[in-house]
Amino acid sequence: MYIAKVVGTVVATPKDPRLDAKTLLVIQPLTPDGADTGKTLVASDGVGAGVGEHVFYVRGAEASFPWAPDHVPTDASIVGIIDHWHVETPA
Repeated sequence: MYIAKVVGTVVATPKDPRLDAKTLLVIQPLTPDGADTGKTLVASDGVGAGVGEHVFYVRGAEASFPWAPDHVPTDASIVGIIDHWHVETPA
């Protein structure tokens, strides 16, 4: 699992029918300290996240698991909304 911030939404009328009724969001991956890392990506949303929220997401084959038994063609899926997190810094 990875951490990201939801930074936008995607509206796509023509798309693979297996994505019908699935919300697509733009996410910015984050480091554990909360700094941006890497490029933004589009993720299917399985938990009802919104812009500005921090989320957990998965990539690869696991990205379709939240939609089982359907096989949704997605490379990234949001699987949780983060309320807060804390990272201990080494002494």
